[in-house]
Amino acid sequence: MISKKMAQEINAQINREFFSAFLYLAMANDAVDKGFNGTARWMTLQFEEEQEHALKFAKYLQDQGEKVVLGAMDAPQTEWSSILAMFQDALAHEKKVTAWINDLYTLALEEKDYATQSMLKWFIDEQVEEEANCNEAIAALSMVSKSVNGTFMYDRQLGKRKED
Repeated sequence: MISKKMAQEINAQINREFFSAFLYLAMANDAVDKGFNGTARWMTLQFEEEQEHALKFAKYLQDQGEKVVLGAMDAPQTEWSSILAMFQDALAHEKKVTAWINDLYTLALEEKDYATQSMLKWFIDEQVEEEANCNEAIAALSMVSKSVNGTFMYDRQLGKRKED
């Protein structure tokens, strides 16, 4: 049985995951405005993935007999100076998400909540992938950031991202 404290913290994470989705949607919109359609596709797929994460947490709470409580959220930033800056902000945000997931896992350990520990394992692994994807894009964009042609070519590469 899940504790009220754990349910409350997972509800907070649901809201953070929806904020993450909105952040990626804002990045996608800014990328479109700047003519980076490949980046926009990448960010849109990330937007969809973050919504799936929120829904996965919500289903877990409901499966545990707890109520999902959605709260108000702040509006995300809407403009970036470059797609490199977008990915740098995305990485910084993903690192915060990783810390929040780790905090949830620590709480599950303290409470000897084995079901929640098991569920969170997927998210821990997912965060490794999320940070790696951002780091990969940052490394590539850092190499070509002074080249309009290089940035254009990498943007096209980002657009080839497959749906997960």
